[in-house]
Amino acid sequence: MVIFLWYKLNDMKTTLKLMTVLFTILLMSCGGKEEKKKEGFSYDKKATTEQKETPKAEKTPASKRVDLTNKGVGPITSVDLGNEIDQNMATHGADVFKKMCTACHRANKKFIGPSPTGILDRRSPEWVMNMILNPDEMVQKDALAKDLLIEFNGSPMANQNLSEDDARAVLEYFRTLK
Repeated sequence: MVIFLWYKLNDMKTTLKLMTVLFTILLMSCGGKEEKKKEGFSYDKKATTEQKETPKAEKTPASKRVDLTNKGVGPITSVDLGNEIDQNMATHGADVFKKMCTACHRANKKFIGPSPTGILDRRSPEWVMNMILNPDEMVQKDALAKDLLIEFNGSPMANQNLSEDDARAVLEYFRTLK
């Protein structure tokens, strides 16, 4: 009988401890942070009878923006295009463009990067060459290049390490794109 009471008492202590732990956990999970609603002063403002609509200025995307005065950041400060397109240079530029640029650019449509068609109607020749030769610094220091980076989902232009002659040939090829 004493052994029976001993086990019964021991079992009750275990049950009591277990119930205490569970009750404590339950209290901790339910209590605690209580969000209080802040009461502030408010009043009803009478609606005006005349509502003015302010037109939202639509921002022109960087790829469509025209800036023919910006020469960009880089080694090119002046480019003389001449009146006539140098066909030999343009052919060489088309070859360089095909080998080095078509992974990200398409001549007549937006791809990973902007299309070069009509680029000289929107950018100065110096800016275009500096972007080809010095894309890293252009994206850091030129506002238009920064905007283009944002417009094209943060895809930076890769520096292809072209020579100035190859970049000039690519520029001449761009002149042929209409």
